[in-house]
Amino acid sequence: MKYTIIIQWSEEDQCYTVLLPEFTNVMQPCTHGDTYEEALKNAQEVLKLLIETALESGESLPEPQTLGKSLNVA
Repeated sequence: MKYTIIIQWSEEDQCYTVLLPEFTNVMQPCTHGDTYEEALKNAQEVLKLLIETALESGESLPEPQTLGKSLNVA
């Protein structure tokens, strides 16, 4: 499944914060990192944990958001 991961710099926290918008039942931001790469790694770990926990408990997963159109980057 392909879920949205939003990573943005927080001046207040002086780190990159991570939002997982499809997971509305999780406190947001859900993780962070001192670097963009660390924030992405932490986001992937949280996402994996959320999916595993939902599947183990028989909960349904949220529908991934998708773009209606492909982006062509030249």
